[in-house]
Amino acid sequence: MNRAVTLHDLIVAGAALAAGIMAGLLLRVTLRWLGKHALKTRWSGDDILVDALRAVVPWAAVTGGLAAGAAALPLTETVGRTVNRTLMVLLILVATLTAARVITGVVRSFAQSRSGVAGSATIFANITRIIVLAMGFLVVLQTLGISIAPLLTALGVGGLAVALALQDTLANLFAGVHILASKTVQPGDYIRLSSGEEGYVVDVNWRNTVVRQLSNNLVIIPNTQLAGTNMTNFTRPEQKLTILVQVGVGYDSDLDHVERVTTEVIDSVMKDVNGGDPDHEAAVRFHTFGDSRIGLTVILGVGEFSDQYRIKHEFIKRLHQRYRDEGIRIPSPARTVALQKPEEIAIPHQRDLSDQRDPSDRRDLADRRDLSGPVPPVP
Repeated sequence: MNRAVTLHDLIVAGAALAAGIMAGLLLRVTLRWLGKHALKTRWSGDDILVDALRAVVPWAAVTGGLAAGAAALPLTETVGRTVNRTLMVLLILVATLTAARVITGVVRSFAQSRSGVAGSATIFANITRIIVLAMGFLVVLQTLGISIAPLLTALGVGGLAVALALQDTLANLFAGVHILASKTVQPGDYIRLSSGEEGYVVDVNWRNTVVRQLSNNLVIIPNTQLAGTNMTNFTRPEQKLTILVQVGVGYDSDLDHVERVTTEVIDSVMKDVNGGDPDHEAAVRFHTFGDSRIGLTVILGVGEFSDQYRIKHEFIKRLHQRYRDEGIRIPSPARTVALQKPEEIAIPHQRDLSDQRDPSDRRDLADRRDLSGPVPPVP
């Protein structure tokens, strides 16, 4: 110290520190109030900014109070440099964490806006967070006077050994990046694998893809398996799709009348039922002369994959009622069963047994009959 610390120095330093703490608390309350108003807006960017400022601004105010208090004290050059460097490191850490939160939030918001649903692609968010934190860590080391060149060299050599040890993990990581970058699958898509698993893609992270089935069960699929299997994406290139419903009418039906009635039912379902495609053009196609009916295929349009169950339900109900009102018969399969009397079944059965008997046995039977008397004719 150049001189002794006086009471005035302590009062000034304490006042600076108290001012910094009070400013931090006041800013935190203000930002919390702004956060409540930001939630009411449609833009998600203001929520991310306010959340980030709530983390960095109060700590910056406290750090400023500490720096002002340290400057008011008669510290030596070495102690002053150490205090300033410590406060700088603290401020860099807070700024790094804030930047990681902001950039990660922007990436996640962008992924959700591109998918059109409340999905997520945490693989990009995690990669972004790791990159930002690594850069902040290197800046901290540089601020402390530690050379980062040997560290980068060691990381380059050690990274080779880590890559060999984590082959499966890295394969899943790059497979997930490839899936999202190629837009083969995005969060919110409804997919079906060749192995039978199907559902909505909830998340694509650094190791696996999470798929939610219609029963709300989660299926965890490794990214390498998803990238290497045959898959049907029912959301791309267009979310709307068509479904087929098989119907049958009797041979005595007027097919023009059947087509007109069925088309009217299709139009009403497409317009009235939630999940139908109002722009869908009704289509009815007769295709088969069956055993008891004439088969026709009805083509319906739905907004997305899970809507097909509701649309089929309402269409079958309305079509059945309309056919009954119009007198159009939906025949059931008919089978004719012929019954025979027991004596009509026994005689052919005995004849079959006699035909299957060994010829030598039949000769023996004839010889025995010769000894006993005249043999009746064999039927």
